[in-house]
Amino acid sequence: MSMKEYKPLFSLPVVVAALGYFVDIYDLLLFSIVRIPSLRSLGVAPEALLDEGEFLLQVQMTGLLVGGLIWGIMGDKRGRLSVLFGSILLYSLANIANGFVTSVEQYATLRFIAGIGLAGELGAGITLVSEVLPTKLRGYGTALVATVGLFGAVLANFIAKHFDWQVTYFIGGGLGLALLIARASVFESSLFMKVKEVKVSRGNFFMLFTDTTRLKKFAGCILIGLPIWYVIGILITFSPEFAKELGITGTVVAGDAVMYSYLALAVGDFGSGMISQLSQSRKKIVFLFILLTLASIIFYLYLPFDSSTAFYLACAGLGFATGYWALFVTIAAEQFGTNLRSTVATTVPNFIRGTVVPITLAFKFLRGEYGIISGALIVGVVTIAIALIALRSIDETFSRDMNFLEEH
Repeated sequence: MSMKEYKPLFSLPVVVAALGYFVDIYDLLLFSIVRIPSLRSLGVAPEALLDEGEFLLQVQMTGLLVGGLIWGIMGDKRGRLSVLFGSILLYSLANIANGFVTSVEQYATLRFIAGIGLAGELGAGITLVSEVLPTKLRGYGTALVATVGLFGAVLANFIAKHFDWQVTYFIGGGLGLALLIARASVFESSLFMKVKEVKVSRGNFFMLFTDTTRLKKFAGCILIGLPIWYVIGILITFSPEFAKELGITGTVVAGDAVMYSYLALAVGDFGSGMISQLSQSRKKIVFLFILLTLASIIFYLYLPFDSSTAFYLACAGLGFATGYWALFVTIAAEQFGTNLRSTVATTVPNFIRGTVVPITLAFKFLRGEYGIISGALIVGVVTIAIALIALRSIDETFSRDMNFLEEH
């Protein structure tokens, strides 16, 4: 293709979706980065930091689960832009309020509200981008959104190193509010506008359960992403605890583990998107990256080196291997018709984020029975096995025309 044919990749909807995901990732991972200093300042005892951190992470992810349903349905009923505006306003205000908390209970309440807001950003953005770009550019567009967005983790870590944890929340909320101004000139998806003129059920979440084929595809779309949030929610979030267990010399900071893993995840996301375009396949590339994730988990948990540098490299390896996040959300958007697309593309990534709750509960039980390393390995292998089985239930959607509807 000529350079002129790539011009739509830099259109306003794509740029604004990328910036929106940038702010989304900043705010989503901020708790993982400031978990220890924020809980310490609230008076949490050192021996309770892991348990309280798991609790707050579960609360935030439950908010994402609830928000995924709310914003997904709203995206198909009222439009993609209504979600992009409403979700960012909610999580921006909630994050600003996070900077004023004085107890774990207040912290939990606001992380839940922020989770609801954060749930709308990625699904609505990917849906909008996949509908405004031509078929031959879809994979490039969603990879671009994800790659730019994931650098939000780098900014979050940089800010956390130079400011108090309260200020990091204020900055995150301020970035979101500033993004609302940029959103003012973004136009709605033409495919959605056409569907509004047709008498068809839009945003009907229960339609996903009235047809066996739709249900299998929906479940498959969710479960192929299971290893991604196992890695982020367990191995990266609690990296200081794993480093201690592995006898790593030097200090391991959760924020740095997040930063290195997300830098590599951005590279992986860009790479998986490009390879998908070149190979003209979504499923083959997801299969490859799931296997890479398994190898990276084993390397991380049984690291043959004891330096913090090697540990951070292992975190980066995990990040790169799970770099099929954008591809996974793109697949979800491509599986379903325009009248259900936002519902699916928004609920799928947030249902996966929500699986951090049962994953952390399973990890908590298994580490009590078998220790932190073996417990983490068991949970990780199970998520990989489930993802590989689920991959068989979804369609190959590389060249699919997005202009179609789901009928009862």
